[in-house]
Amino acid sequence: MARPRIVIVGAGFSGFTAARKLSRLSRGGAEIVVINPTDYFLYLPLLPEVAAGILEPRRVSVSLSATLPGVRVILGHVDRFDLDGRTVTWRDPEGRTRTLGFHRLVIAAGSVNKLLPVPGVTEYAHGFRGIPEALFLRDHMTRQIEMAAMTDDEDERRARCTFVVVGAGYTGTEVAAQGVLYTEALARRRRELTGRPRWLLIDTADRVVPSLDERLAVASDRVLRERGVEILTQTSVKQAMKDGVYLSTGEYVPTCSLIWCVGVRPDPLVEGIGLPTKQGRMVVDEYLTVPGHPDVYAIGDAAAVPDLTMPGQITGMTAQHATRQGTTAAKNIAASYGHGRRRPYKHHDLGFVVDLGGLDSAANPLGVPLTGIVAKAVTRGYHLLSMPGNRVRVAADWALDAVLPKQGVQLGLVPGEAVPLDSAAPEAMPDTGMTQDTQSSGG
Repeated sequence: MARPRIVIVGAGFSGFTAARKLSRLSRGGAEIVVINPTDYFLYLPLLPEVAAGILEPRRVSVSLSATLPGVRVILGHVDRFDLDGRTVTWRDPEGRTRTLGFHRLVIAAGSVNKLLPVPGVTEYAHGFRGIPEALFLRDHMTRQIEMAAMTDDEDERRARCTFVVVGAGYTGTEVAAQGVLYTEALARRRRELTGRPRWLLIDTADRVVPSLDERLAVASDRVLRERGVEILTQTSVKQAMKDGVYLSTGEYVPTCSLIWCVGVRPDPLVEGIGLPTKQGRMVVDEYLTVPGHPDVYAIGDAAAVPDLTMPGQITGMTAQHATRQGTTAAKNIAASYGHGRRRPYKHHDLGFVVDLGGLDSAANPLGVPLTGIVAKAVTRGYHLLSMPGNRVRVAADWALDAVLPKQGVQLGLVPGEAVPLDSAAPEAMPDTGMTQDTQSSGG
């Protein structure tokens, strides 16, 4: 028999975990190939800290070659699958089309921005899915504060100092919490802008982070309001324009900053395969295999995995599920070659963490609700344990941020046209990793 080739599409939380586990289980007995648009695993939960200037982007970018020894990494965008012919076709960074055969296939394509039919959103809003968008947002916030200080037009100054975040899930809440601290730090250096930055957090739900324990959601709400963030629940954006947004309440908010954090949807690549889907995710059985194709596995945000703890439901799009599904898929693939016994996927959520910037966090490890500095310690400890690399560098950046002022400068690395919302680039985040609105889950 030829040396088995296991191809993994995507290196987000599920794909990365599957590749690492398979590498350890195979001990060189199989060729493990990862196809991913970037050469790094993105630790998405800390991305808001990149936007706020707390962490440098390389801190949340973990090298695949350094952390996946024995795994062949191919840079490219997968275009299509031939499951019967057992091939995967992709485009390399220079646009050339390549094809690779497989014995086992793991589809971990992840998710992209969820778009809603709101006029003007794709033209004037920016999502928050990857490093380019985080760097753009950091520059954008800095530029708006600097330009607000330059103008004598009161209306323009007000608009430039107003930031609207749509989506009060984990991502939106953390972006608003970190962003308000960052812009206030910049404004304090400019007398004419003292107390000027205005942040609005908008969601159609009746509270922030609705998937979180209500006590922690209330604590997060309190922290945001104490910082001056205006929380508008049961509210949506009806139209976005270059210089402002219309809300469902009829209010017009002048702003130059519309940050889109409403959630994610499975990568469109999944629909193109032509197999049954559920909620846009590929249908799999409890062993993570695709019905009718026992050598094909789907995991993470791309897969509608049956939730054995809640019959009739599918698992959430969270890092906990993505990571553990990666491990289960790896073990079941090993079992298909006679090593061990395959097992169904079953996991209970062990809690969530939300970093609110400064000394504030909210967490409920093992169902125990925590807030304040204790939650902060738990949150940061969890992230350091969960990261597959760069731990010392991340801890060093945190320590420096605690004692040094923020550096408010524009790098100019990512222009706005390079991160359009409608691109929904999967390379920004092959797996959301966290929740359906893409943020921090613990456990």
